[in-house]
Amino acid sequence: MKINGECHCGAIAYEADLDLEKVGICLCADCQALSASAFRTIAMVSGNSFRITRGTPKEYVKSGDSGNRRVQAFCPDCGSGLYATAADGNRDVYNIRLGTVQQRRDLIPQFECWRQSALPWLPASASTRQFDRNPH
Repeated sequence: MKINGECHCGAIAYEADLDLEKVGICLCADCQALSASAFRTIAMVSGNSFRITRGTPKEYVKSGDSGNRRVQAFCPDCGSGLYATAADGNRDVYNIRLGTVQQRRDLIPQFECWRQSALPWLPASASTRQFDRNPH
């Protein structure tokens, strides 16, 4: 499926091709903090299909719960989170922040990752595949 999206203020826009099985919920501590919520919904897309079509995101690098160094990208004007990707220069996969995707109503999470970090009051979904850490 072809998707497109933009930050809240419209300064940054992107497009990508998405496999609908790659839509999920991340419950890691970083996603909780960065989203100011209990989880973040993500769309994992191939680096070959992801393309910025307007603007230049701000990026910084953070070591995640897995120990992997991850680029976190956001709009420098409105602060909307846009994506995360590997910081080692090998950007094979982008985890797009689903809230910025225009087609988000049609994208149903298929998995939950980092369940081990889930807040205790948040029940698991009966309709998703569950992973304690990264999906495999």
